[in-house]
Amino acid sequence: MYIIYHCVGGCHSSCTAAAIHLNILPTHHTPNKHDLLNIPFFDTLEKTDAGKIIYRGTDECGNKIYTLGRQFVPHIIIPCIKDMWNILGQKEEDLLIIDTLPCVNWLMKIGGFISRRLKWITFGRPIVAHGTILAYKDLVKLVEETKKILP
Repeated sequence: MYIIYHCVGGCHSSCTAAAIHLNILPTHHTPNKHDLLNIPFFDTLEKTDAGKIIYRGTDECGNKIYTLGRQFVPHIIIPCIKDMWNILGQKEEDLLIIDTLPCVNWLMKIGGFISRRLKWITFGRPIVAHGTILAYKDLVKLVEETKKILP
């Protein structure tokens, strides 16, 4: 199974969901900012990484976990991925594309904009990390729901 967690920038909610899925982050308690910032792929992508499907690891069941920053065009990007998957002769049931945007709060949006777009990392990263901590339970729930539907 191939699982792609996607959001606007691919730096925060999708990366956190991938880290939860891969057991890098816990499900039974909320991590602190230090734990989030120690994820090697949290808040690290550049604008040139938009649209790239990035491998993050393989889970305990052998599922391949990816993230995607799809900007503000999921209505174009997601069907394109599904069509290419079919062109390559893959089974639709072997691909899950999970939107993490419903878990994103305003602190994550503001902090992410400041850190990634304005490149004021030292100012924006703590804001987005705090927002991610506030959204953490929702991200855990999303990952747990995803894992329930896996074969």
